[in-house]
Amino acid sequence: MGRPLRADAERSVRAILEAAERVLAEDAGASMEQIAEAAGLTRITVHRRFANRQALLEALAVSAKQQLLDAIGEARPDSAPALVALYRVTANVLRVKSAWRFTLSHSTPHSETAAALWADIDRYTVELLTRAQSEGLLAPDADLDWTRQVYYALLSEALDRPGTERDPAAKDPDVLAALVIDTLLHGAGPHA
Repeated sequence: MGRPLRADAERSVRAILEAAERVLAEDAGASMEQIAEAAGLTRITVHRRFANRQALLEALAVSAKQQLLDAIGEARPDSAPALVALYRVTANVLRVKSAWRFTLSHSTPHSETAAALWADIDRYTVELLTRAQSEGLLAPDADLDWTRQVYYALLSEALDRPGTERDPAAKDPDVLAALVIDTLLHGAGPHA
C-alpha cells in the first residue's frame, strides 16, 4: 500500500474524480485532457494521478462504491427498526447513485478493491433484508438473494422514472425511497 497523499494531492484527486463523473456522463468518450480542463488542472497533473483512462475508471468505481458503503453506514441501519433503516439506507444510496450515475452504471471490470467494496455492500444489504424478514416485513420464505437483486433494480429504476424531468419533487431521494420500499414490500397489488 502506498503512503497517504498530501492534502493538496487528495484535493486534486477528488477534483479529477468529480470532473470525470460530470464529463463522462455527458460524453463517455471524453479525453483525459477534457477531464483535466473540467477539473481546472493540467493534463500532466491528471496523468500523474492516473496513468491512463482505465486507471481513472477504476478509481471512479472504487470512489463511488466507497461512497455507497459510507451512505449505508451514515444511515445507521442497526439503530432503528428494519423499516426505518431500509428507508434511510435507500434514501442515502439514491443520493449517491444520483450523483455518480455514469460511474455506477458503467461496466468497468471490478478491480480487486472495487469488488471487495461491492461484496461489503451486498453483505450489508442482505443483513438488512434478513432483519426485515425477521421483523415480518418480508415473507419468511422469501429468497433474500433474489430480493436483493430486485431491490437493486428498483433503486436503478427509481432514478430513471419517467416524468421526473417535469416534476423536480419526483426526483427527491426521500420520495423515491418511499416508492422503492413500498414497491419492494407490497409490489403493485392492493395494500392490506
